[in-house]
Amino acid sequence: MNSASSSLLFNKTCKPCQGEESPLEDVLSNALLQGLDPLWTINSAGHLQKKYIFRDFVCAMHFANQITLLAEAENHHPDIKISFGSCEIELWTHKINGLSESDFILAAKIDLLPL
Repeated sequence: MNSASSSLLFNKTCKPCQGEESPLEDVLSNALLQGLDPLWTINSAGHLQKKYIFRDFVCAMHFANQITLLAEAENHHPDIKISFGSCEIELWTHKINGLSESDFILAAKIDLLPL
């Protein structure tokens, strides 16, 4: 992870999407991706995705609950899939059906939550 880029993302605040802007171009999305943990990927749907591994269901659920508080504070909400021993995050900006800078900001902030 590029700590300078991650720090820049972490220090920003998610901006509400009005639905009028366009999704980020691939070049910009890939540049912002370089500022995140290497386990973040852009999946085939064009969404930002990462899977966190835990020792059990309770730990995965605890992490998901922390994400809930962060998402509410940022007013930007990921899709979360919780399974025994894992919590998978998928981010995209629904109003534009693509990636926005807010997706990368929230990803950087999620990575700083205690596991």
